Amino acid sequence: MAEEQEKKEAKEEKKKEIVEEAKKEDKAEEKQAETKEEEKVEEEIAEETEELEKEIPELKDVVDEEKVEEKIEEAKEEKKKEAVEEAKKEDKAEEKQEQEDEILEMMKEDEEEKKAKEEAKEEEPEEEKDIGEELSLIKVKTRKPKQKKKEGKPAEKKEEPKKKEAKEEKKEEAKEEEKKEELTEDSPESKIYALRTTANREDQVMDFVTSNAARKKLEVYSIIRPHGMRGYIFLEAGSRSDAEQAAFGVPYARGLLPNIIQYKEIEHMLEQVKKEMNIQKNDIAEIISGPFKREKCKITRIDRTKEEVVVELLEAAVPIPITVKMDAVRVIRRETDEEEK
Repeated sequence: MAEEQEKKEAKEEKKKEIVEEAKKEDKAEEKQAETKEEEKVEEEIAEETEELEKEIPELKDVVDEEKVEEKIEEAKEEKKKEAVEEAKKEDKAEEKQEQEDEILEMMKEDEEEKKAKEEAKEEEPEEEKDIGEELSLIKVKTRKPKQKKKEGKPAEKKEEPKKKEAKEEKKEEAKEEEKKEELTEDSPESKIYALRTTANREDQVMDFVTSNAARKKLEVYSIIRPHGMRGYIFLEAGSRSDAEQAAFGVPYARGLLPNIIQYKEIEHMLEQVKKEMNIQKNDIAEIISGPFKREKCKITRIDRTKEEVVVELLEAAVPIPITVKMDAVRVIRRETDEEEK
């Protein structure tokens, strides 16, 4: 029995030894695997470092290029700022000139008003003297009718304020008619707008505006550059938006003035050229000026020597011949056009 136990113990010890050796071998293999993995990782890191070292000079070049571009942009911005400051200085100089011109105009108007008042004062006493002389003559001729003399004086005094009132009413009516004739943004006719420009750059602005209007197909009918006038040109357009789009993005253009320019204000700057009117008998036309403005009419007779036409209003109950100037009529329709239709 003792021998069998010793054999069993010996077998168990051998088994333990075998297990321990197997564990040691497993651990050694694991260590080898770990070392291999570490070596692989180190190799990958080394490869990545090499690639990064190769890319570093390229990145330096990119950084240098970005710095150069930033410097260029800074230089451009500085130039823009300088240009804006110069433009502001020019605008200020132009505004000063405009203010001085306005002050001079105001002074002239004040002087004219003073002169008119003085002339009116000089005229009034002369009239009173004439009335006094007439009254003295009446007194010399007739002494009896004293009551009539007393009644005559206030009657003549009443007539003077009536005349003044009539004159004031006429002036007010003339002003109202002028206001009605003045163009506004809502009126269907073409309007004239003033475009501010840099001094001595008016011709360049005109070229740019004409090309813009033609390219965008805007309702810009004419562009005027008055001789001797610096810093402004005039646009005849269908609306303010068309004029603004024509001047949008144009170099040396400083923007439109807020108010519409009336034709009377620039009429003295323009030269009128005679042009033959294509008007024929029986044409249907529209009267564009005078008391019958915007009335449709039919042309019955043409006098080219006097530049006049005789028309009949279409909407009138009784056809009455009216003589008007040729330039006061605009042809709308012609009989040949109707026949072709």
